[in-house]
Parts: sequence; structure tokens; C-alpha cells
Amino acid sequence: MVSKAVGTAVVRNRVKRRLRHLMRERLDVVPAGSLVVVRAQPESAGASYRDLAGALDRCLGRL
Repeated sequence: MVSKAVGTAVVRNRVKRRLRHLMRERLDVVPAGSLVVVRAQPESAGASYRDLAGALDRCLGRL
């Protein structure tokens, strides 16, 4: 779920689809048995796919 603070329904769904796709590509980075919550900030509405990927990689690097 993406908060309404991110934008309209169209924008929220686009962010959700992008993040879902990005996480699918990075599941091998997440330790087995882990629970990861990805929270979209309002800035993610205007972020490019590359920007979202970079931010997600930085966050996953902290695991």
C-alpha cells in the first residue's frame, strides 16, 4: 500500500508497480526469513525509475 500523501491513485499505483518490480529483482539480497517493509515517501512520486532503484539499493545495503 502506498500512502495518499504520495499522490493521486494513478501516481500511487505507478510507484507501487515500480517498487514491486525493483524488489523482485533484489530478493536475493534479502536474508532468508527476513521481513522487509518498503515505504514510499511523497518524493517518490516524482522520482525516476533509476532514482527509485538507487534509493532502494542504498536502503537494502544497510541490511
